[in-house]
Amino acid sequence: MAKIDRQAEPADDTDALAPLPWDQHRLSKRAAPKRKPLTLRTIIDGALDVLDREGIEVLSMRKVAAEVGVTVSALYAHVRDKDELLQVMYEHVYSQFRVPEPDPDNWRDQVRSMARDLRDLLQSHRDMARISMGRYPAGPEMIVQLERMLSLFLTAGLPVPIAAKAGDMLSLLVEGVVLEADMWNERGIGGDSGDEVRDYFADLPKDRFPKLTEHGPVMFADSPDARFELFLDVFINGLALYREAPAGPADEAPGAAATETA
Repeated sequence: MAKIDRQAEPADDTDALAPLPWDQHRLSKRAAPKRKPLTLRTIIDGALDVLDREGIEVLSMRKVAAEVGVTVSALYAHVRDKDELLQVMYEHVYSQFRVPEPDPDNWRDQVRSMARDLRDLLQSHRDMARISMGRYPAGPEMIVQLERMLSLFLTAGLPVPIAAKAGDMLSLLVEGVVLEADMWNERGIGGDSGDEVRDYFADLPKDRFPKLTEHGPVMFADSPDARFELFLDVFINGLALYREAPAGPADEAPGAAATETA
């Protein structure tokens, strides 16, 4: 008779058995995928999705939390409140903006290119122009680009008081154009609406409004793109006047004396 080794471990054949029907919930629980950790980038991407779909008026911490599949309290580990959320969204979008290396011989084209790039950037997300207006540049990447922009305007030969404000003026111009377009679109105004306005001015009584009947339609004759390019022409040519003006007293911008005596 064979001797039984009582110290030997019993064979484990459980792997060969089908799972017990009443034990399925355990297996499904163990097989559930782990949730990815929440990151600031995930929050920003979710917030931009909500912004593009529903607009800034509807954007909220609760909406963003639902978008990324977490509780609202989980967001507060990364952003303090909605205002800080808007700030990090703003910084993320602007991180794509690049200022070219200063070229004094081509500064006009460089300013025009910057304005077009900024316009495209603001148009890439709904209501981004509204978020951008009233916010100071922040974050390491934005400060780097601000340094490069100031260098570009100084290299172009602009006096310090103008060079220091040129970037701000350029931003306001582009933000204003994009914001206005967003507001018109929200109200469903566009396309043939310009024709109606032109016809209105053209049909005014000529004896009372000789200039408006003759030239008023021109105010609404251009496409949004052509209008934007005209604004840029006026802005860039205005900068050139300061650049080409004869040097006056230290740090005195051309036209300052005229303003004081006006």
